[in-house]
Amino acid sequence: MASSRQVEIEGRELKLTNVDKVLYPRSGFTKGEMIDYYAKVAPAMIPHLSGRAVTLRRFPEGVEDLDAAFFEKRCPKHRPKWVKTATVEAGPRAGKIDFCVCDGLPTLVWMAQLATVEFHPSLSIARAPKRPTVLAFDLDPGPPADVVDCCRVALRLRDLFGHFDVRCFPKTSGSKGMQVYVPLNSKKVSYDDTKPFAKAIAQLLEKQTPDKVVSKMKKVEREDKVFVDWSQNHQRKTTIAVYSLRARERQTASTPVTWDEVEAVADSGDKSKLVFESDAVLDRVEKHGDLFAPVLELEQELPDL
Repeated sequence: MASSRQVEIEGRELKLTNVDKVLYPRSGFTKGEMIDYYAKVAPAMIPHLSGRAVTLRRFPEGVEDLDAAFFEKRCPKHRPKWVKTATVEAGPRAGKIDFCVCDGLPTLVWMAQLATVEFHPSLSIARAPKRPTVLAFDLDPGPPADVVDCCRVALRLRDLFGHFDVRCFPKTSGSKGMQVYVPLNSKKVSYDDTKPFAKAIAQLLEKQTPDKVVSKMKKVEREDKVFVDWSQNHQRKTTIAVYSLRARERQTASTPVTWDEVEAVADSGDKSKLVFESDAVLDRVEKHGDLFAPVLELEQELPDL
């Protein structure tokens, strides 16, 4: 394989460089293979990125070289003219920043060409930055707790919202935990609604099972518990995109799963059933389509607690 090549994608010219560079040393997964994965998963992934400010996490020297890795909020100035941006308030110090917006295959491939392993979009569309489209729970296990424990907490969230006739959808984080998204897609809701609501739910779960769940940020309190991170429901925070690869030992991705799969892992304790590498993710999309598609469309209201 040549180390660089010119490609044309949907009428856009792109130069792909260092395609034979190994980004995942443990598995030998190369930059070219990563670009190929993102090109193939694009039909399922792009709708979840489209219109949103995306923070890129780039690994120019591979996933094990954390010194060379960096988060990039400001869209690079050397971007092609056809890459869209969105001006979003990034905080009191940063001010307004032009973030990249990924609304098509050429842009996704260009981002992957930058050695972007991880994609971290906002929970809101850039044109309505104060209005999240989802309520998100990030379930983070404190060792020796693991994703099996996260599954059990996720099922409690499902049942709690199910009681109010509200649906939610699970995905693996691609790392050690998982996320549960409650689609809202409502013009009435803001982060001022979702953040305190998520915190109240996290505190309720902790109160019910203080030996298994923690809602506080302090890491010292997390040992052998699942931290229900409600703080992601914030205008300036981002969560790993569905289908994004993660900078782990191998090329695992944040993968939508069914509640049946979550139940099976909670019952069996076999956490390996929730680890999906790039090839497995593509097979799943081919077989099931986008299991996370309802998150983009389903309109729901936050229940009254």
